[in-house]
Amino acid sequence: MTQYFEVHPQNPQARLIRQAAQIIQGGGIVAAPTDSAYALVCRLDDKAAVEKLRRIRGVDEKHHLTLLVRDLSEIATYARVDNRQYRQLKAVTPGPYTVILEATKEVPRRLSHPSRKTIGIRVPENTILLALLEELGEPLIGTTLQLPGDDNMLSDPDEVRERLDRQIELVIDGGAGTLEPTTIVDLTGPDAELVREGRGDPAAFGL
Repeated sequence: MTQYFEVHPQNPQARLIRQAAQIIQGGGIVAAPTDSAYALVCRLDDKAAVEKLRRIRGVDEKHHLTLLVRDLSEIATYARVDNRQYRQLKAVTPGPYTVILEATKEVPRRLSHPSRKTIGIRVPENTILLALLEELGEPLIGTTLQLPGDDNMLSDPDEVRERLDRQIELVIDGGAGTLEPTTIVDLTGPDAELVREGRGDPAAFGL
């Protein structure tokens, strides 16, 4: 049975955040609110959980999963960032952007893009998710919650609970999300390249 926590969006209850972190550390998959739609998240180093997450989403290893980190200081551990990229990232984080960067060896090979060795990284602007990342003390791997065959992402926690009951371990109800995805920008080339326009203004990257 999937557990269901109602968590205050501005002042997350520490007890529930602690329990959610324990579920993740125990190999669980959690549906959590972000600054766009809901996302499925699990431990970065949990191979079985990552494979299950991909199965639920209906995506293969060529689909970028996103590394969710607390702040810019964590990005350099998992991606190669030069001064230009750092300045761009500093201007837009935390916020509704996912940036594609060259992965370092700290990223398990199964999580980086198999041919390009890149990783999508974001610093979310959601109090609940940031509290969870702080409690864990490590990044999460995640993907936007859009189920196979659906045209839209899921942003209603009640619908998430109904459709994923018994498939995941926990739904964190932090209120309704939006149906607008993050803006994805590829920073691996000489110039920033817009992959998908969403909530974040691409003008921040000169696009």
